[in-house]
Amino acid sequence: MRVSREKFAENREKILQVAGVLFREKGFDGIGVAEIMKAAGMTHGGFYGHFESKEELALEVSRALIEKVKIRWNEIIASAPGRPLDALLNHYLSRCSVDDPGGSCVFASLAQEVSRSRGAVRETFNDGLSMLVDILSGIVPGATPEQRREKGFTTLSAMMGAVILARAVESRELSDSFLYTTRDALSLANRADA
Repeated sequence: MRVSREKFAENREKILQVAGVLFREKGFDGIGVAEIMKAAGMTHGGFYGHFESKEELALEVSRALIEKVKIRWNEIIASAPGRPLDALLNHYLSRCSVDDPGGSCVFASLAQEVSRSRGAVRETFNDGLSMLVDILSGIVPGATPEQRREKGFTTLSAMMGAVILARAVESRELSDSFLYTTRDALSLANRADA
């Protein structure tokens, strides 16, 4: 039975959404095509009508999730013109980022796995991380573009590192300390440099 173009597109989008959550929760290697399709409410065989391989799915999901991060960060920044960095820090360095890996930052969830890979997914992550540095460079203080770019790198590294470490520990108190001391230190350092 043939499905309409609309239904085909809807099914493809559903696979991308489900895979995006499951990849962030379990990693690219921690989940199989059959499990993704079952979670999407479709048959394993239907996968290959949409994607040639799991690698192609991983690439498309990565691109889509990185675009979502870009859009979300720009929305947060635009919503707080007086303190855009503080707004971004409050959003990113939060319990939600730690407690919901399937719904939060693709970089913090998959950086370790991507670091062991090659090819298009890794290139996509490289471009995405550079884009986030560019966004941060536009909102951190600095006398020159070079200084702001350096601060963008250190701010991004601290933000993502804090989320990764906060996820790695069992103690809620220790997890919160990684988040909130990093948030406060970055906010204070950037205010002092302004």
